[in-house]
Amino acid sequence: MSFVLVAPDKFKGTLTAAQVAAHVAAGLEQACPGLSCVQLPVADGGDGSVDAAQAAGYRRVELSVGGPTGQPVTAAFAIREGTAIIESAQACGLSKLPGGAAAPLTASSYGLGELILAAVRTGAKRIVLGLGGVATTDGGAGMVTALGARLFDASGAELPPGGAALSRLDRIDVSGLADLTGTEITLATDVDNPLLGDTGAAAVYAPQKGAAPNEVPVLEAGLRRWADVTEDALGRFLREEPGAGAAGGLGFAALAFLRAGTRPGIELMLELLSFAGQLPGARLVITGEGALDAQSLHGKAPVGVARAVAASAPGVPVVAVAGVCSLTPDQLRSAGISGAYAMAAIEPDLGRCRAEAGPLLEELAGLLARDWLSAPDPASSGAGEGDVTRRRASPSRAAGTCRGGR
Repeated sequence: MSFVLVAPDKFKGTLTAAQVAAHVAAGLEQACPGLSCVQLPVADGGDGSVDAAQAAGYRRVELSVGGPTGQPVTAAFAIREGTAIIESAQACGLSKLPGGAAAPLTASSYGLGELILAAVRTGAKRIVLGLGGVATTDGGAGMVTALGARLFDASGAELPPGGAALSRLDRIDVSGLADLTGTEITLATDVDNPLLGDTGAAAVYAPQKGAAPNEVPVLEAGLRRWADVTEDALGRFLREEPGAGAAGGLGFAALAFLRAGTRPGIELMLELLSFAGQLPGARLVITGEGALDAQSLHGKAPVGVARAVAASAPGVPVVAVAGVCSLTPDQLRSAGISGAYAMAAIEPDLGRCRAEAGPLLEELAGLLARDWLSAPDPASSGAGEGDVTRRRASPSRAAGTCRGGR
């Protein structure tokens, strides 16, 4: 029996990936009674990765860790058969700031180190560390101290948390650093920024975390000193490694202290979610994310899904749903996506799009079903290619006459 595989990422700030998949499947099944849908929420290694892993059968483990300002927060990781998936944002994400008040100079990644230790105690022999969405620009110093290192200034006093204090760093004591040599750590990230400079962690990302123009040089100076002392202590030059600047410099600390490797986030997550194994028998794959735009072309989930389908099941069409879509039909086709359906095209009021995202997705799925699951076969007719400007349709028009998945 053939089926439709529904494999979207989250619509950030609106719906989780699992919710997106459920609404799309509901819309398809309403339009095409008897259609078989398989839901496989995906993620690119950033926020939402733990939820996607849980939906795929990983066990969710929750615990209290230190948040970005030191106050306790509830964080989670996912684990299955010795592989743990950890999101940095679970511990030190922007969403974990008390009251949403930014703390660009003092926010710490300490809680992430606590998550890593908890995963190892739970039996993880492999850790996938998703970077992104953090409130910190501390170069991963907080994470390292949670793992047992100690950071001192010239007077012998231990440094307080945060990126600004790193400019006073004099030496690092790694004698108490947890021994993680039996644990393989891989960074899931598509960010290739170095630690320092015009394309580094402070210059590019600190303003997004609330840093004022006069605070960016303070954070840059702290990261530079952090790199100087770390590289001298470890004898490894890593500040210019691609990804060292990811997540406020967490990439640098993971490369330096954890000897982590790196993989493109969506590629790694699809592998862990056994995506290729879900494709046999699929007649159509539906992916998506909140905004299909130029950034989507650089390693985001929908393009990663399309590439994985092309590699494992060439000939199976991939279409996308989104809140908004600014990609041209040519850009979509070059990414392996045969059609895109945006909620903004049937509801121009973006506030209503967010408030009514679920019902709108179900309506959008009806349009998609009409184009891709009705006779004649859209694979031969080309119906739906590059479709980003659909108008609101009546329920009967959205439903159409569909072929079931049997």
